[in-house]
Amino acid sequence: MVNEIIVDIGLEENRVAVLEDKELVEIYIERPHQERLVGNIYRGKVSSVLPGMQAAFIDIGYEKNAFLYVGDAVSQKEFTEEDDDVYHELRGYNIDELLRPGQEITVQVTKEPIGTKGPRVTTHITLPGRQLVLLPNADYIGISRRIENEEERNRLKKMAEKIKPKGMGLIVRTAYESKSTEDLSSDLNFLIKLWEKIKQKERSGPTPRCIHKDISLIYRAVRDLFTWNVDKFIINDRQEYSKVLELVEMASPALKLRVEYFSKSIDLFEYYQIEPKISKALARKIWLKCGGYLVLDHTEALTVIDVNTGKYVGGSNLEDTVLKTNLEAAKEIAKQLRLRDIGGIIIIDFIDMREPQHQQQVMDTLKQALKRDRTKTTVVGMTGLGLIEMTRKKIRQGLASVMHSDCPYCDGIGKILSPESIARNVEKEINRYFTQTIANAIQVEVHPSVAAILTGADGQSLSRMEKTFNKRIVVKESKEVKHEEIKIKEIDINSLL
Repeated sequence: MVNEIIVDIGLEENRVAVLEDKELVEIYIERPHQERLVGNIYRGKVSSVLPGMQAAFIDIGYEKNAFLYVGDAVSQKEFTEEDDDVYHELRGYNIDELLRPGQEITVQVTKEPIGTKGPRVTTHITLPGRQLVLLPNADYIGISRRIENEEERNRLKKMAEKIKPKGMGLIVRTAYESKSTEDLSSDLNFLIKLWEKIKQKERSGPTPRCIHKDISLIYRAVRDLFTWNVDKFIINDRQEYSKVLELVEMASPALKLRVEYFSKSIDLFEYYQIEPKISKALARKIWLKCGGYLVLDHTEALTVIDVNTGKYVGGSNLEDTVLKTNLEAAKEIAKQLRLRDIGGIIIIDFIDMREPQHQQQVMDTLKQALKRDRTKTTVVGMTGLGLIEMTRKKIRQGLASVMHSDCPYCDGIGKILSPESIARNVEKEINRYFTQTIANAIQVEVHPSVAAILTGADGQSLSRMEKTFNKRIVVKESKEVKHEEIKIKEIDINSLL
């Protein structure tokens, strides 16, 4: 498999695309005017404590107060990754015993503000390096879940134990797999010095204030994505290319040969045919190679994915047709969740399967395909109705939220009233207009589709309206008028004679 990272530097936004065998699997977008908060560390002030929610709101200087759950405020003996949207009961701990209004506290943002919700924060600070993550407030050693070989996990754990700072924790990242102890020294020393600087900034200054900002998208791509599994790192800006080379020189010098400057005059994403793939990633319907298709619908609470056979009619029997469609759908769903960066609760409605072994086969295929995802996912299981429940950690807004904004006309629902419903509203507006004026003639300007309903065949509907109100009514159709818009004005009856 050929893996590539494509970095497009633009005037208004920077984009990083991850390709696996020319297929787009991840896309990240960062805009200068939209500040990224995840990873930033703040010295904040407790604004309010809510015992009923076992949570507190922290003023970090952002327009919305940050949310701190009791589990993220309790000192941590072991590092765990809890799902953001699941309530976890912590017996013996009360938020009002840990925090009080006006108290200063150091927190790190773990989740971007989404919709009406402010950012989510934790006191469990993590400082990621290229090969290690330093946990200054947790005495624990963890190994990346993407390293599956048990022997390698044990080897890495023993190596990490030798260098772990007293009273701190470490997580060994995937990039460190098959490396020696010496490779960790510079990474660990850098992270310890960084923590010391953060502690110095924590001691003095106004509150709230930011005491540490995470690095920009391009350098996060180098730190978090550019591993030995990546064959090329291609970037189209000469200045940023030089900076990337400097960073790679410090982190993994042998990878410098894989960094390329894209000097062609053609657009970088067009050259690698990424733009049409992004467009497909925003579509509601996704076609499968077998002829079936998926439909993705988002609600505020969850994402629902429906699997359909579509044009696929199969070969021998119905069960085989359903199984083949569901297996292909399971792989595509895992890919779409990663590409679209969909988080939270996810419900999948696969085509009904009678055989228990087929159900298990589809479940296993889904779990196996999800292993390629760097974001934590949990497949809960199958409900009595045959729906698969799963969660994916929600850290930032999904691709659709970043690239789309709600339609100002339909407020994002994607639906408008039918011409018949609008015509009925026009009648009500005409009635209201005539009760408030002595006009004998009016002009009603509406969209052509509504005008056709109001006029009716051979003008019969319009004639009935005029008899009902005993007034002259002129219906004017206009493509300039919005579908649901109604414009009524009085006109001189003599001009109609």
